[in-house]
Amino acid sequence: MRSLDEIRASIDALDEQILQLLSARARCAQEVAEVKGKDSPDKLVQFYRPEREAQVLRRVMALNPGPLPAEQVGRLFREIMSTCLALEQPMRIAFLGPEGTYTHAAAFKHFGGAVTTVPLSSIDEVFREVEAGAAHYGVVPVENSTEGMVNHTLDSFMNSSLCMMGEVELRIHHHLLIAEGTQVGSISRIYSHQQSLAQCRKWLDAHFPKAERVAVSSNAEAARRVRGEWHSAAIAGETAGRLYDLVSLHANIEDDPNNTTRFLVIGADRPLSTGQDKTSILVSVHNQSGALYKVLEPFNRAGISLTRIETRPSRTDLWSYVFFIDFEGHQEDAPVVAVLDELRSHAAELKILGSYPKAIL
Repeated sequence: MRSLDEIRASIDALDEQILQLLSARARCAQEVAEVKGKDSPDKLVQFYRPEREAQVLRRVMALNPGPLPAEQVGRLFREIMSTCLALEQPMRIAFLGPEGTYTHAAAFKHFGGAVTTVPLSSIDEVFREVEAGAAHYGVVPVENSTEGMVNHTLDSFMNSSLCMMGEVELRIHHHLLIAEGTQVGSISRIYSHQQSLAQCRKWLDAHFPKAERVAVSSNAEAARRVRGEWHSAAIAGETAGRLYDLVSLHANIEDDPNNTTRFLVIGADRPLSTGQDKTSILVSVHNQSGALYKVLEPFNRAGISLTRIETRPSRTDLWSYVFFIDFEGHQEDAPVVAVLDELRSHAAELKILGSYPKAIL
């Protein structure tokens, strides 16, 4: 067995090698920017390529020899890529705010920490910010495993030119947060978003049955309020706790430990195929018998797996409906092309919302 000094010397030597390799990788990123700029001098260059980043993450996670977990290795490389990409193009990411929300955490999970995040007060504003070019991309919630779909996000795609460029799956862990110095016995009020209060109802009934539960606009707003109150607590995530310097009194208090929210990355570009993709479409059908069957049957015949189907009222025709469908595959895959062509023949409207890499981390 080596001595402690020998092990530390090895760590120092490895750190130097890591630093040299990181610097070499950063220089490669700068070269990429130069090549892209020369190849397209008169065009707006797209430096961020979600399909390329997905391929890199999947590759390093598959090559991982341990002992670090594959997901942790992926997170490390996510930050390396984020920092290197910032050398090519610093990015602005709009998200449904305020700061400290789970959407904020999802933006950092997908893009890494080397981006500028822009909190906005509504999903509509996120779409407008990206459409106007004031932000490169946006992050919005679309689905929760316990609460269902976020209809406002789906409705925003009906009249938007933006497409889906990626997805983020975030395990939702709620924490009971208090300000430093708050006495547990003095807690008489608990702030949180109404959905978070519902998702922690059983835990609250068991541990704080007499505390008033106050619903606010977001978990981040709950954390902000608690910072200045000595008799209250907030239910929020780690991001909000760090932002407002709060103490986590109890961790993971959600009633469902598998509670997960899915977020979408929106932008003006369409990612190329990675081999492990999803496609989302909007289909409007005429109000007639068998309409839904005609939409779904071609997928079954082609052996394409549907991952989500959601119905929304049409904004143009009374008693007509729009179907939002997620399925496995890319819009450029031959089987998918055939199915979409068939749908166009009898659908009132077919809009491809985007093909994008499946969530990795």
